[in-house]
Amino acid sequence: MSINAILYTPAGKRWAMTERGITAIARSPQNITIGPSSLAYDNADVLIVTVDEWTVPVPRRLSGKIRIDLGAMFDECHSLDDHGRHHWRPIAPCAHATVQFDRPGLAWQGKAYVDMNTGSEPLETGFRGWTWSRETASGSTRILYDLEQRDGAQRGIAVEYRPDGSMQHFAPDPPQRLSRTGWLVPRATRAAPDRQARVLRTLEDTPFYSRSVLGLQREGVLANAVHESVDLDRFASRWVQMLLPFKMPRRP
Repeated sequence: MSINAILYTPAGKRWAMTERGITAIARSPQNITIGPSSLAYDNADVLIVTVDEWTVPVPRRLSGKIRIDLGAMFDECHSLDDHGRHHWRPIAPCAHATVQFDRPGLAWQGKAYVDMNTGSEPLETGFRGWTWSRETASGSTRILYDLEQRDGAQRGIAVEYRPDGSMQHFAPDPPQRLSRTGWLVPRATRAAPDRQARVLRTLEDTPFYSRSVLGLQREGVLANAVHESVDLDRFASRWVQMLLPFKMPRRP
């Protein structure tokens, strides 16, 4: 499970990655509220996510709570580009989630992950795209980040986080192409030639973004990874920009 709550706040201005206006958004060191939903610290190592929304395009109530036990927290912030304009921090990569929803009625527990991104310019200004994956095995979380900057330069991050609070960078396997999405967005990961990865399921398929579940083999053990692929050239194209208000209509 991944939780993303992002506010971009250069001096004097505020934007939020949400369909709601800025007057519906509030934050403090302990809480961020977006309309009727919120994410707040219960104590130093627990986040409580309260969800109270309507689904689209079929309007149905979506309400419940998610408890995230953060576990080991990490301070290191990674620079994603050569100019230091974009940064990424995996805050709690080895977290645990407990989900309890009323509408629809469902409950489950599982591994979770909390991170944050900051930037001083739009993503499409700095990058042409990237692929990212998160694999959890034996309690540790391994993250691969491969980015193509706007000038064509490549940048990669490969790091393993452990529940005891330790971490280490590692040498990633060679690149491997994966099947394209239904919108023909390219997908790729890294895997040894004799242990090829494959797409098990596509969770989200949009004209510029995909989220998938990969199956791979690591040291003789079968594992799954959450994978995303972003095409920012496609995102910046006029036809995709025209579609965005239909995907995320602005609420007054």
